[in-house]
Amino acid sequence: MAPPGGSEPFEHFVRRDGDRLLDGDREFRFVSFNIPNLHYVEDDMRFDRAMPFRLPDAFEIEDALGSIAQLGGQVVRMYALSVKKPDDPADIPRYILGPGQFNEEAFVILDQVLAAASRHRVRVIIPFIDQWVWWGGTGELAGFRGKKGDDFFTDPQLIEDYKAIVTTVVNRRNTITGIRYRDDKAILAWETGNELKAPENWTRIAAAHIKSVDPNHLVIDGAGYGTLPQNSLKDPNVDFVQTHHYEPDPRQVVQRIAANSDLARGHKPYHVGEFGFLSTEALRSIIDTVIERKITGALLWSLRCRSRDGGFYWHHEPLGGDFFKAYHWPGFASGERYDERGLMSLLRAKAFEIRGLTPPPLPAPKTPTLLTVDNGGMISWQGSVGAASYDIQRAPALLGPWKTIATDVSEADVQYRPLYVDDSARPGESYHYRVLARNHSGMSEPSNTVGPVRIDHRTLVDEFRNDSRIYLKQGKVQFRENEARKFKEDCHRLAGERDSGVVYRAADGIRMVRLFVYTLADQQNVTVAFSKDGANFEPAELAVTRTTTYGGSLYGFMQSALYSAKGCGADSRYVKVTFRTEAQIGRVEIEHGRAD
Repeated sequence: MAPPGGSEPFEHFVRRDGDRLLDGDREFRFVSFNIPNLHYVEDDMRFDRAMPFRLPDAFEIEDALGSIAQLGGQVVRMYALSVKKPDDPADIPRYILGPGQFNEEAFVILDQVLAAASRHRVRVIIPFIDQWVWWGGTGELAGFRGKKGDDFFTDPQLIEDYKAIVTTVVNRRNTITGIRYRDDKAILAWETGNELKAPENWTRIAAAHIKSVDPNHLVIDGAGYGTLPQNSLKDPNVDFVQTHHYEPDPRQVVQRIAANSDLARGHKPYHVGEFGFLSTEALRSIIDTVIERKITGALLWSLRCRSRDGGFYWHHEPLGGDFFKAYHWPGFASGERYDERGLMSLLRAKAFEIRGLTPPPLPAPKTPTLLTVDNGGMISWQGSVGAASYDIQRAPALLGPWKTIATDVSEADVQYRPLYVDDSARPGESYHYRVLARNHSGMSEPSNTVGPVRIDHRTLVDEFRNDSRIYLKQGKVQFRENEARKFKEDCHRLAGERDSGVVYRAADGIRMVRLFVYTLADQQNVTVAFSKDGANFEPAELAVTRTTTYGGSLYGFMQSALYSAKGCGADSRYVKVTFRTEAQIGRVEIEHGRAD
């Protein structure tokens, strides 16, 4: 059965011919990305959300695969199927719930991934299980039977449980396309797992079982090797081999990849399954090694897509100097420290070069979707694949006249917040809003219109990218960017010593202040005071809402505390924020002015 709305775009399964992959009679090679969140989101780090895990929606899947298609990647590797943990709260989705128990809601999302991959002509590598604890892996699968993680690769019952997972997944019929997974050409390969500490005998059993239930697809040995093992090169049921590389010295990475390609030559196709956290020039040398040595492919770690709530998903990566983030297509100034724009341009060039092609011009972006505009002028939208920036327009009526109030606005400057604040709107007035996406190739059509929105107040927002919004610093305060994962991926924060702080000045009376605070303990970490003259301050009563993010024992998440204080009159134009304990502030919102 072909996908709805058109004929099946892939004519062939990709197959192995000696140490090459073939798509029909053409050699199949690729440079592309891992997208861990393609089928399962671990990065819903909105400030007031305790649960970072959720299933992606259709917009997010389309954005991810549309980005890979525009990049020229041809292949994407997702992460493993998540496994239920003993301490999971009720609201966390997992793929594998127990022996023979699967979450249908989650697998419908994987159905959507494969249907979208077919439309975008992107092939998917699917690892079955994970070695590691992050999403639940071999230890949790063993735990279902009351056994230890070390038993996973030798215990007969656990081996049968793994085989049952494989059998169920490959025989699943896609609820969207009607195609069984074993018959779906959008799947490039099954991977036995992710970075498995698997002995030779287990890999032999696993690969043989996958081939027995699905002879159509390639099988990748998913054991965590830096050097290819002879058993995988000789196993007739292993079609495709790989290694992962995160060595800090690119010379060592190149040497190991070259040595592995020599081992694989004449036996099996070889690809670099994961690599990254190096400079653009270092990554260039690795990719050039892959291309020049006729290695089948390479997949950089990692790309994150746009969020349904506006902006992107973010994922801080501590390796490589504690400043790398997951990449965002097509690259933005927010990633300048790790040369995101330059790296994305390089990767696109290499994704076509490995195929013997010249990259075509990027298309102009499609129409974005405006989500919300609140009564303080804070605006959020869903962006467009390939868009580099956005223009924002405002009109007093639905039919116009439309005025451009901002140009070249980035959707990657803030994390999990409204993307822009209209601080030129006049309280008491009503407006209609729309956004347009742009890149070097052109401008999209205008988005949908949101309005009329009656502006009740202006909003002063400080995201601590610099000190431009701060009126006065008192004591020792410092901007922080490190360890962003612990701070709900907030990349720009303010830390201060006890009794240090900052003062803000508003153009007119302050109505409300909100502070987004990260802390280790349940205590009052900051104080707020208001002033008419900037000299004499009156302390304010604070309301505090605290959120503990699930997964803190693994990631060391800080507690999130939203502090809010009402202004003390129309004449109050200054607000002072003072640190009382060790804490960091990620965002300040000050509502000021009012409709007459």
